[in-house]
Amino acid sequence: MQAITASPTIRPRSTRTGAAKKASSARTATAARRQAARERLITLTRLMDGLFEIPVLRRKVGLDALIGLVPVVGDLVSAGVGLYLVLEARELGASRWLLARMVGNLLLDFLVGVVPLLGDYFDVLFRAHQRNLKLLQKELGEPYIDAAAR
Repeated sequence: MQAITASPTIRPRSTRTGAAKKASSARTATAARRQAARERLITLTRLMDGLFEIPVLRRKVGLDALIGLVPVVGDLVSAGVGLYLVLEARELGASRWLLARMVGNLLLDFLVGVVPLLGDYFDVLFRAHQRNLKLLQKELGEPYIDAAAR
């Protein structure tokens, strides 16, 4: 009788180990997530603070000023969007001090925005979302991209 022997399968050797491949793909996925978060921040900031231009004032306003016309609910919605932006900034690695400053900008915008006529005027002039984006980009060492100019 003839013996059946199993011959080992010869595979070409890869230059990278499995752990290195996983780490590389994880870094790529993380970089993609961070870039997507940056794009969301810029888009939402543009929507909230720089969507329309008022020709007489030569100022851009966004949905923040329009939503703020609804007495309290509008300011709550605007603050909610702002808090979402703060959470995105946290995911990007913002420090606690910066997050506190961002929340402070939102709190000031909310508290003054609740006052009937003064709040509507303040929403046009004080752009909390755009300020927060500038602060975040400054801390992350990125050049400021004018979100309202896009």
